[in-house]
Amino acid sequence: MHSGSRPKEKGEKPPKVEEETALQMLLELPAGEKVYRQDCSIVVKLPARRRTLTTSWLNGGYREDLECIINNQIPRGVKKGEELEGGDVSAYLSLLAAKLGFDPLKSTGMLTAANMMNVAIVSKGFRGLEVTAIITGGVEINGGRVGDPASYYQENGSHFPLNGTINAIILINADLPEYTMSRVIMTATEAKTAALQELMVPSRYSEGIATGSGTDMIAVVSNMTSPLKLTDAGKHSKLGELIGKCVIEATKKALEKQSELTPISQRNMLLRLERFEVDEAYCWNVASHMAGDNRKMRFLKDLRELAVNPLLVAATSAITHLVDEVSWGLLPETSAREAALALIRQLPDILQSNQKPPENLLNDYDSIIDNLVYMTAWLVKNGIMGEK
Repeated sequence: MHSGSRPKEKGEKPPKVEEETALQMLLELPAGEKVYRQDCSIVVKLPARRRTLTTSWLNGGYREDLECIINNQIPRGVKKGEELEGGDVSAYLSLLAAKLGFDPLKSTGMLTAANMMNVAIVSKGFRGLEVTAIITGGVEINGGRVGDPASYYQENGSHFPLNGTINAIILINADLPEYTMSRVIMTATEAKTAALQELMVPSRYSEGIATGSGTDMIAVVSNMTSPLKLTDAGKHSKLGELIGKCVIEATKKALEKQSELTPISQRNMLLRLERFEVDEAYCWNVASHMAGDNRKMRFLKDLRELAVNPLLVAATSAITHLVDEVSWGLLPETSAREAALALIRQLPDILQSNQKPPENLLNDYDSIIDNLVYMTAWLVKNGIMGEK
């Protein structure tokens, strides 16, 4: 079982001197796939007789003749496909494949702004079946929720944005028909979304929880030479279970490496409220209009300390979930507001404050989130951190 650590090299020849390129073997699977890092790319070198299904611009879709899959970190400063060498994504990937020593006609690839040093590799097996997920990820810029407002309308097929991206390569040492490989993509996509939901990753385009980035890509590989023939990659199958576990674990590891995004880092009131456009500046603006001394630096210091209080984070989580359920149509807004305001009024007692907020601090006109900010700002400004 592999979990992203670097195994010993297994006879891989060193690169030629004239190539002047660093090659680091990351993994060699028993069936012969080799995974290595070269320059700004993760390369998966495929043995013969592999089925592939990819979302790539270069030789994408279903193929049975590909020799490699490349995941490349785009050059710094490039924001869209037209700015790449060659003038578009497909041409850039063709040039890249040739530079890495592969036939562009038998290569495929994906692009991302994520650093290839932050790749996560996870393998899981059951009896003779093994699944490996190779994932890089970043969602701090481009994370979004499916159905969010669009960023552009594509008319001529040439525009493609390049920002934070979750790219996944799924290697399966079983013989899968084409339709099952399509199902692998469904299962892996659900797993990626589950990982983001478990981390409460915010959308950058709405108040929702992210389900991915706007530029995520995937490649699936199956082994036509394997005696193990499987036709189901859904959640009820063992193959589906292994895909789900690999992708969830690798997605979380990749986001931790790339963005220091972890369950612990998300244990913060301010991070939970990012998707509602609440930040330190907004909290200070609210506090500065309240009675008391306006000491900005002290306020911000105390706010940061209170923001990671588990009791406040727990209350914030409950309140934001009420807001989410209203947006999903699961709760009537009046009932959710009544429950949320009742919880907000209890915050001074929950946080063991010796002072009572003014009766008019909360109101029925502003949003639930605004009322939560009013109470938090009042608690910070009135010295709750100094009471501890």
